Amino acid sequence: MSLVEATIDPQGYRANVGIVLLNDQGQSFWGRRIGMSAWQFPQGGINPDETPQQAMYRELREEVGLLPEHVEIIGCTRSWLRYRLPKRYIRHSQSPVCIGQKQRWFVLRLAAEEHRVDLQSADEPEFDQWRWIDYWDPVQLVVPFKREVYYRALSELAPLVAGCVHIARLTATPSQQTR
Repeated sequence: MSLVEATIDPQGYRANVGIVLLNDQGQSFWGRRIGMSAWQFPQGGINPDETPQQAMYRELREEVGLLPEHVEIIGCTRSWLRYRLPKRYIRHSQSPVCIGQKQRWFVLRLAAEEHRVDLQSADEPEFDQWRWIDYWDPVQLVVPFKREVYYRALSELAPLVAGCVHIARLTATPSQQTR
């Protein structure tokens, strides 16, 4: 069984984790993909032999250079959150065909010094820049096809974060904000 077969469910969704990494001011880590103008949260696929939490720690190390002892898990989404890929990104030559991602989202607090963030720690880095941004800003800043899943993840995780850091409440959904 190939890695693709093992991580894409019968409906065509690839198992994935998303990571919202916060500092003590409630700001989110925001990374720019290498060679692109696209910014996003760290995220990545779940290998067949991994739990979502194991995949989260692996992706955190690969993309941000942080180890488990550098973060505190605040919580995760209760179930899978899905988004569909735009048709132009679907690889119909791949079998099985992946039509989107199903994600478990984790919210973490950086428990180490900021200098521990190391985008060059992986053999193939994914980000070339990063910055801290307001907790809700990613809903408007991420590529449009991910906006709804970002909103759902941040909304579900916000009550868990409220006791740890201060975040302002976003009241409009992504579809209301683009009108």
